[in-house]
Amino acid sequence: MYDRFTTLNGLRAHYVEWGEPNRPAILMLHGLRSYARTFEPLAVRLSDRYRIVAVDARGRGDSQWDPRGEYYTPAYVADLEQFADHLGLDRFVLLGHSMGGATAYVYAARHPERVTAAVIEDIGPGSSLSGAGAERIKREVAGTPAEFPSLDAARAYWRRIRPGITADALESRMRHTLRRGTCGRWFWKFDLAGIAAARLDTDPARQFDLWPSVEALRCPTLVVRGGASDFLPAATAAEMTVRNPLVHTVEIPGAGHYVHDDAPDAFHHQLEQFLTSLEAAP
Repeated sequence: MYDRFTTLNGLRAHYVEWGEPNRPAILMLHGLRSYARTFEPLAVRLSDRYRIVAVDARGRGDSQWDPRGEYYTPAYVADLEQFADHLGLDRFVLLGHSMGGATAYVYAARHPERVTAAVIEDIGPGSSLSGAGAERIKREVAGTPAEFPSLDAARAYWRRIRPGITADALESRMRHTLRRGTCGRWFWKFDLAGIAAARLDTDPARQFDLWPSVEALRCPTLVVRGGASDFLPAATAAEMTVRNPLVHTVEIPGAGHYVHDDAPDAFHHQLEQFLTSLEAAP
């Protein structure tokens, strides 16, 4: 595993690599309040066959915060366009969770010559705009404490908003979403105020319709839905397969919105099956 930095649209960006650089590449994009190393357990499993690259989105992890507060899909897509060029990736598999999945839909539709396949984790058209999951995330973002008096308090917060979180996923979040401040208090590593302002923005011009991107996809696309998720309705997942026959959906029972955290073995199994099917295709 290697930590690296580059500059994307004027902001310093951190990313992590696993595997040899001459292997087929999989580029991984995390969700709204997440970070590149959320994919570490998955990347380690795949690194004997693939080059895995995961980037901290602007304002998260060890990437620079955006002073303009441009935490919207067009900015993430523009960052990804520069990032793929920086890596010299002509053809690659694109995997995205939640916010990263929205970015992946748009990028893959816009650059069919570069994306060989897409894997989308628990997001579809409308997921971020309405419904139980969208409202839950808005409540969580609006009510997120700015700081914690102790690590125990931060751990209790994560357990409260994600009661089904595994021990490994919880410890990963404790390591990668918090930083120690003065007087023993703990603060978020991500730009809470800027990300919250963007997520709670009601300007219609800022709302992004993913249906045109889903319909425009020209690569095999696997959509993985958590069976217990409130964010991607089963009906939306089914509608995507009707509108675009290149989209295939699977549901992992018992998993919530963070499928790769909640059911890592099942998620890896579905991904491996999908990647193997791509290799077998004529």
